[in-house]
Amino acid sequence: MDYPLLQGLDPLNRETAVALDQADELAPFRSEFVIRDESLCYLDGNSLGRLPKATVEKMNHFLTEEWGTELVDGWSHWIDEAQPAGDLLGRATLGAAAGQVLVCDTTSVNLYQLCVAAINARPGRKTIIVDSSNFPTDRYVVQGIAKQFGLNLITLDTDGSGGPGAVKVDSENELMTAELLKPFLTDDLAMVTLQAVNYRSGARPNIKAITDLVRSFGGLVVWDAAHAGGSVELDFDNNGVDLAIGCTYKYGNSGPGSPAWLYVRKELQSQLQVPIQGWFAQEDQFIMGPVFERNLGIRGFQIASPSIIGIRGVQASYEMIERAGIARIAKKAALGTELMIALFDAWLAPLGFKLLTPRDHNLRGGHITLGHPEAKRIAAALRKYAQVVPDYRMPNSIRLAISPLPTTYTEVFDGFARIKDSVEKKDYEKIQESGNRVT
Repeated sequence: MDYPLLQGLDPLNRETAVALDQADELAPFRSEFVIRDESLCYLDGNSLGRLPKATVEKMNHFLTEEWGTELVDGWSHWIDEAQPAGDLLGRATLGAAAGQVLVCDTTSVNLYQLCVAAINARPGRKTIIVDSSNFPTDRYVVQGIAKQFGLNLITLDTDGSGGPGAVKVDSENELMTAELLKPFLTDDLAMVTLQAVNYRSGARPNIKAITDLVRSFGGLVVWDAAHAGGSVELDFDNNGVDLAIGCTYKYGNSGPGSPAWLYVRKELQSQLQVPIQGWFAQEDQFIMGPVFERNLGIRGFQIASPSIIGIRGVQASYEMIERAGIARIAKKAALGTELMIALFDAWLAPLGFKLLTPRDHNLRGGHITLGHPEAKRIAAALRKYAQVVPDYRMPNSIRLAISPLPTTYTEVFDGFARIKDSVEKKDYEKIQESGNRVT
C-alpha cells in the first residue's frame, strides 16, 4: 500500500511514531489539557474532546469574579458575547470573517432554524434533500420539517438504511459528490443539508462543488460541520458557503453540552428569517415593544440569552485552536489518520476488519471507521481490558480519531497495537450486555 504522507517511513515501527511526535509542532499543546492517565489511549476526541486546563480557570473566574461579584450587572458585558465568541470560532476553524457566526443554542435547534429559513427564502419550492448516512438529528429534524410544511423529502440512500423518500445512490464510503447529487436537482429544490465530514465514515465531500451546484439550481445548502470543525480546513468564505451549523464539544474541546454555533453568509443575513423570533433578534431589544422587528445582521439569528459559562469553555478552547492554527491541525489530522490506515492494513485487516473511510486524505476528516461483525463487543472490550477508548456506531463499526492538539502519534500507534492484541486474544468474547445505552 502507498502512504504518501508518511514519506517512506515505516509505520509498523514504534520509533516512527516517536519521531513524528518529536517533530510535531503541535506537541506542546498536549500539556495544556487535563490528562489524568498517560497510559490511556483516548481515540474518541471526535465524540468528546479532552478538558483544557484554561477552561477550568475561565469557568472558575466566571463563577467567582463575574457572576459571584457582579450579579445582574454582569449582563452589561455578557449580553452580546454570542457574537465575539462566534467571531473567534469563525477565525480559528471556519475561515469566516467577522459578523457571520454566533455561538448559541444547540446543533439541533440551529439546524432547524437555518433549514426553515432556507426553505422560506425559496417560496413555492417544495423539494428538500438529505442523505441516509447523515447524523440522526439532521435526518429527524428534516423529516419533521417536511411533515410540518408538506414538503417533498428526498433521502439519498448512501448506506442502504433508507428513509422517507429514499432513492438508492451508489456511494462509496457514504461520500456525497456533486455528480451523485445533480440528477436529483430541479427548479423545485429549496434546500439540501449534508455533512462537511460524515459522522460515521469520516468521508469529506467537496463543499464548494456541492454548494455551487445547488446554488445553480436556485437552492441553498445547510452544512453540518459538527465532525469537521477543528479537524479540517473549511474555508467557508472562500468556498462560498451560505449556511452552516456545528457543535463545539468534539474537536472544539469545549465540554459536554457546550453551546453550538451557526454561520450565515453576510450577504444572506438580511434576506433570511428564522422561525423562532426570540427577543435577542429584536432590533431594539430593550424597548420590548409589541411588534417583532428583526435585527438585519447576525444577531437576527439569535433566539435568547447566551450560556455565558458555556461560552467561557468555547473561548478557552478556541483561543488555543487559533494559536495552534487550523492549517497545522488539519495537517496532523491527515497524517494521523494515514498512520491509522497503515496500521489497519498491516494488523487489523487480517483479523476481519474492513476500512469504511476514504484512503485519500483529501476525502476524510480526523477520524476513521472500521467495520467488524463483533464491533460493539470489541469497542467495549477495548475500554475494559486494553485502556483504549474508541466508540461504536451502528451498524458494526468502530470510530477512531486523532484529536490533533492533545493526541500523540505514539498514542495512536499504541492504541492500534492494543486493538490488535485484544482482538487476537478475543477479549470481546468476555463482554456481556452492560445496559448502558451510550456507545
